[in-house]
Amino acid sequence: MAQYKLQINGRSYQADVEPDTPLLWVLRDHLGLVGTKYGCGIAQCGACTVHVNGEATRSCVYPVSAVGKSKVITIEGLSAKGDHPVQAAWNEIDVSQCGYCQAGQIMTAAALLKKNPKPTTAEIDATMTGNICRCGTYHRIREAVQLAANKTTK
Repeated sequence: MAQYKLQINGRSYQADVEPDTPLLWVLRDHLGLVGTKYGCGIAQCGACTVHVNGEATRSCVYPVSAVGKSKVITIEGLSAKGDHPVQAAWNEIDVSQCGYCQAGQIMTAAALLKKNPKPTTAEIDATMTGNICRCGTYHRIREAVQLAANKTTK
């Protein structure tokens, strides 16, 4: 086991885990940050998406040893009050059905808008394609990302 000092959601944490432990399990099992979900375990569904230095990252395959001094943001740290423009758009459009994939969807959308505040529909679709929604709310997801982009660029 190794001791890792992690910067997550603006706070310092320590975890005593094996170097190859996926960040997802450190977040959920060792730090109690359970907003990030386990979906597939092979970086194919997007449910586990977090930001590592602002980049949307699949935490289920990202080893804790790779974090180093990077800043990690989970859905819990995206906004203290849950009022990030993407979260507000998600609520306004009423995107969620079962909600299981939504943290990953929101984190992916937030990373996109940070890099590209005015994405085209094609850019939104290309970015969000890697996030699977079992309920099929893709049209509402796209609409929410567009709404969030319009709110953040006014």
